[in-house]
Amino acid sequence: MAQFQSFSINNLGDPFIESNYGVHSRQFEVAVLDWFACLWELQQDQYWGYITNCGNEGNLHGLLVGRELFPDGIIYASCESHYSVFKAGRMYRVECVKIDALVTGEMNCADFRAKLLENLGRPAIVNVNIGTTVKGAIDDLDRIISILVECGFQNRFYIHCDGALAGLMMPFIRQAPKVTFTKPIGSVSVSGHKFMGCPVPCGVVITKLEHVKVLSTDIEYLSSRDATIMGSRNGHAPMYLWYTLNKKGYKGIRKEVQKCLRNAHHLANRLKEMGVSASLNELSSTVVFERPQDETFVHKWQLACESNIAHVVVMPNIDVEKLDDFVEELVARRAWHERKVFDILCVAKDIGQENCLCSLHN
Repeated sequence: MAQFQSFSINNLGDPFIESNYGVHSRQFEVAVLDWFACLWELQQDQYWGYITNCGNEGNLHGLLVGRELFPDGIIYASCESHYSVFKAGRMYRVECVKIDALVTGEMNCADFRAKLLENLGRPAIVNVNIGTTVKGAIDDLDRIISILVECGFQNRFYIHCDGALAGLMMPFIRQAPKVTFTKPIGSVSVSGHKFMGCPVPCGVVITKLEHVKVLSTDIEYLSSRDATIMGSRNGHAPMYLWYTLNKKGYKGIRKEVQKCLRNAHHLANRLKEMGVSASLNELSSTVVFERPQDETFVHKWQLACESNIAHVVVMPNIDVEKLDDFVEELVARRAWHERKVFDILCVAKDIGQENCLCSLHN
C-alpha cells in the first residue's frame, strides 16, 4: 500500500454521494461499509455509515443520532463505558445517567432498571458496551432490550453499541451472543486500528439509513451531503481496511480471533500460576491483573492502569513467547519480591474475590 502515500486522499462528505473533490477512495469505503453491514445483518439499501477517524468518533456519531431522534432523551451508560460516551453527553447537552457495573465490568441490569423507572416520561438513549475498555466486559444486549420493553419504553429508546475492539471479534465466536440489526439497535461502531491492525487510527460506524436523515445537510460547494462528525476524512484508511478484509477473509479473521482468546487464557493462567491476581472475562482477550508497582516496568510495556489494576489486550501479533517473557519479568520485578516482604495489593474489589490471590501470601 506504500505506493498510495504520495497522494492526498480526502473523503469529503457523504460516502454514498459523489463530491467535487476527485482524489478520494469512496469506492473502497463503501465496499468496507457493505462488509460490516452484512456482518451485522443490515441490508445494503437499509444502512448508512462511514469510515471514522477513530472509535471515539463512532460513539459521538451514534449517540448524536440518538439525541436527534429523541431530543429530550437521557443517555444511560455503565460507569465502565469509554470516556467518549460521557464526553458526548457534555457536548450535546444531554443528561447522562451512570449505571453501576458488576465486578466483571458488565452493566448492572438491576441498577439500569431502577434508574429507568425514575425517568419513565423521557426516552432512553442507551450505550451498550461490546467489550469495555479496561476489563473487556460485554453488556447483556438482550437483557437490556427486555428491560426497556418491560419498563414501557417501546418505540422510545435508541441503542448504540460501542464495539471498539470486541465488536469485530464477537461475530466470529460461536458461543457469543449476536450483535445484529435484526434486534432493535440503532448503531454500532468499531475501531479499525485495534483488532484489524490498521496503521492509522480509524473506525467504522453503521446505522440505519432512515436514522441518518435527521443529521443530513446539503453542502453546495462540496456537491455532497454533510452527515458525518468530521468534514475531511482519511482516504487511506478505507484502502487499508479493504485490503485487510480481502486478504484475511472470514476464515482468516476467525482464526485470529481464536488465537487471541487462546493466548489470553494462557496469559491469565500463567499469571495465576506465578501468584499474580488476574481475571479474564468470557469471550474476551483482555487480561486484568494487579497493578505493577514498578513504574519503569509499566512504561516499558506501555501498560494501561486504573486504580489497583492494569490490563493486557492480547492481539493477533502477540505470541506465547512474548506473553511468557512478560510474566517472567513482571514476577521478577514485583516490589514484594525485591524487598522480600509480602505487601501485595488486594484487588478483590476490582476483579472479584475468586481471582484475587493476595490471601495466599498473607
